Amino acid sequence: MNNEKTESAAKVNKRFQELLKKVDKEKKYSVDEALANIKNLASAKFDETIEVALKLNVDPRHADQMVRGSVVLPAGTGKTVRVAVIAKDEKADEAKAAGADIVGSDDLIEEIQAGRINFDVLIATPNMMGLVGKVGRILGPKGIMPNPKTGTVTMDVAKAVENNKGGQVNFRVDKQGNIHAGIGKISFTSEQIRENFEAFIKAINKHKPAAAKGKYIKSAAVSLTMSPSMNLENQELIDLR
Repeated sequence: MNNEKTESAAKVNKRFQELLKKVDKEKKYSVDEALANIKNLASAKFDETIEVALKLNVDPRHADQMVRGSVVLPAGTGKTVRVAVIAKDEKADEAKAAGADIVGSDDLIEEIQAGRINFDVLIATPNMMGLVGKVGRILGPKGIMPNPKTGTVTMDVAKAVENNKGGQVNFRVDKQGNIHAGIGKISFTSEQIRENFEAFIKAINKHKPAAAKGKYIKSAAVSLTMSPSMNLENQELIDLR
């Protein structure tokens, strides 16, 4: 068994070394160059995710420098997203009609308490947040606690369901100022990849805190799930509005 694991790791490493030859680690790629080259880095047997990594010039320890929000990608994410909604009465009906996979209230909270979480996104109406608070300790670490900033605490549950089903990406800066996000699949057309990339960067720029000083995007890179990353020319991204 260990021999198989070693052999498999060696294969992955060999493949990665081959891909490294296709990337100039000293270079800062323009968006055009990077997106043109990204298809050449596909090597896995599955549909790899295109990943963007940004280092922002913010200190999220200060509340006025927190960068958090969401964006609906024009071409979607390429992932099937299971959406749960905590709502009652007509809002529950609206969620079902919009295509929510799971809709409930106390019963859904009990499921979460029991550790049965078979959804990717949780949406709640504001009047249900007292109930949701009971499972905050479970949802928080998993990154699925409903929040107004990502549009997941709302009275317009139908719109929230549609957005999350249709390619919404939530982003949040970590303690070091980094943001990571998947913006689509390598099977997408070049036009779809470009549209999604620009929509994501524009959303990040739109959320620039007033308190942020200097160059907002310090560094940026794009890669695939199993590929080395290409460093991007950050000024070009800062100028994307």
